[in-house]
Amino acid sequence: MKGRTIALDHLNGAEAAALMVDGQLADFLIDGEGVRPGTIYRAIAERPMKGQGGLFLRTPDGSAFVRQVSGISPGQAMLVQVTGHAEPGKAIPVTTKVLFKSRYAIVTPEAPGLNVSRAIKDEAERDRLLEIAHEAMGQTGFGLILRSACAGADEEALAEDIVAMRDLAVQVMGDAEGREPETLLDGDGPHGLAWRDWTDPAEVDGREGSFETHGVLDALEAMRGPAAALAGGASFWVEPTRALVAVDVNTGGDTSPAAGLKANLGCARDLPRQLRVRGLGGQVVIDFAPMPKKDRRTVEGALRAAFKSDPVETTLIGWTTLGHYELHRKRDRVGLAEVWR
Repeated sequence: MKGRTIALDHLNGAEAAALMVDGQLADFLIDGEGVRPGTIYRAIAERPMKGQGGLFLRTPDGSAFVRQVSGISPGQAMLVQVTGHAEPGKAIPVTTKVLFKSRYAIVTPEAPGLNVSRAIKDEAERDRLLEIAHEAMGQTGFGLILRSACAGADEEALAEDIVAMRDLAVQVMGDAEGREPETLLDGDGPHGLAWRDWTDPAEVDGREGSFETHGVLDALEAMRGPAAALAGGASFWVEPTRALVAVDVNTGGDTSPAAGLKANLGCARDLPRQLRVRGLGGQVVIDFAPMPKKDRRTVEGALRAAFKSDPVETTLIGWTTLGHYELHRKRDRVGLAEVWR
């Protein structure tokens, strides 16, 4: 099936959203049992972690940990935002850089100034957007980032979106003081995130059973196992462990001299999608199929190109002395295996 389809449904009782592109599952979001990323707390400082540059905080949902803070006394209230999903038994990861995100706008209370996404190149359009933003933001003193979805957007819809985020930011930032921890804003669920982040034109199906109608369940079933098929009988395996995600590339029955390079390039191109749909993050170690050392640059170039368009923040580390490739990926979504067993 050609084209883009967004299916909004539930899986095992949990809210979920799927993006199908030309019949292939391109992205998948599902609610978990933990705190949603984007949640904003008024948290209470507890004890600092000497040598780690961080601080434990008390929140309504348990202990949180914030990095790179100083000058905070125990008992002091501070606004923080959840940045990702906590691993079992670990504190909730949070940041003091609070953002208010919507489809068109990101309000940045601690970073003044009006900015337009670099993806919008047309100068006349950039000027139009800045004019709308300047009027909508008023005298709050907050910063604003206009996202790439703003290009060509209706002026009234854009202004309403900015004002809604501005007013929300004013309300939440005004609740910073207090002696008790409190949840000031819940993070978006999968349906809200789909509306906010999947902005390219697509058919939207929010009917119950839309996952079955559009082949999402079959695609997810294929993801339940570790293997991912590649052309020519090659494959790669994606297996999460407690410490890291291991990726192993195999050439299958192909014994030609170029078999290793072909399989490795195929893995590099599909790996962002596999990690995204499976909801995997943290440290990722790739054991590529055997290939001449001179081909490493080609494979790394394919990796960089593939992850450049991936919405999940990923840092490509490089090659190890054993010939593996390492990368680090933000844990900003629930793992599929955690909610669908």
